[in-house]
Amino acid sequence: MTDGIFTDGDLIRVITQEGALIAAGGAASLLQTAHPKVAQGVYDHSYTADDPARRLRNTMGWLYVVQFGTREEAETLSALVTKGHEAITGPDYEANDPELQVWVASTLFAVATQFYQLLFRRKFSEGELEEFYQQSKVYATILGCPEDRMPKTYRDFREYYAGMLHSIEISDASRAVAVQVLNPKLPGGPLNAPGLMMIRLLTAGLMPEPIRVQYGWKWSRARELRFRLLLAVLAAVYPRLPVRVRTLPREVYLHSTRKMLAKVKRRRPAIRVQS
Repeated sequence: MTDGIFTDGDLIRVITQEGALIAAGGAASLLQTAHPKVAQGVYDHSYTADDPARRLRNTMGWLYVVQFGTREEAETLSALVTKGHEAITGPDYEANDPELQVWVASTLFAVATQFYQLLFRRKFSEGELEEFYQQSKVYATILGCPEDRMPKTYRDFREYYAGMLHSIEISDASRAVAVQVLNPKLPGGPLNAPGLMMIRLLTAGLMPEPIRVQYGWKWSRARELRFRLLLAVLAAVYPRLPVRVRTLPREVYLHSTRKMLAKVKRRRPAIRVQS
């Protein structure tokens, strides 16, 4: 695609095309809801607990459209998301609050960077981290967040992110959402047990220690070894799969999201991002 916000050579596309990153979604999600305002909004308004598959489909559909869709698709869908977020308000939170948008975008960048490097046994250079960070600002700016609310550079981001990890105090709503995310109601019941065990281990292992401790998750030497073994297996197998297989989730979610966009009869005002 040459008419998107990004092009195929951009790091954001190189990294996020990998379907395996979905396995790290639990860590990103529960980092987001470690922020008590995000958690309360999700707890009060989200359908995560009732229909986790639909929630995942909508989230991944939006991400893939922003990353790989046309600019028109990304702006149209993001305008719909922004409009939907207008109703997500409470006594102490608003989904469209730039403070929360910055935090959510930051977690998406941080977890993708962390997991991709572990999965491909690759260490990004300072320049690559700067490039990917600047591109990842779109997760907030396309939803209306002023760009100057985001940390300006990757080094500024690191300072902001470290400060957040050591200052956030998770709430009862955060813990309740974590239970929902880690114990989803999925078709197949017990058949999902092995996969869910892997996801829980990845989620706990990828979670920064200050937040993991607040969630009350036990992290023993044995769990650390199982986590490292799982990563070693994934790193040995996944990168050797054909790219067509690794990017299949992107194609599936993009297809379903584009079908939904085609049904939108009336064009909504789009939020534009700078070229």
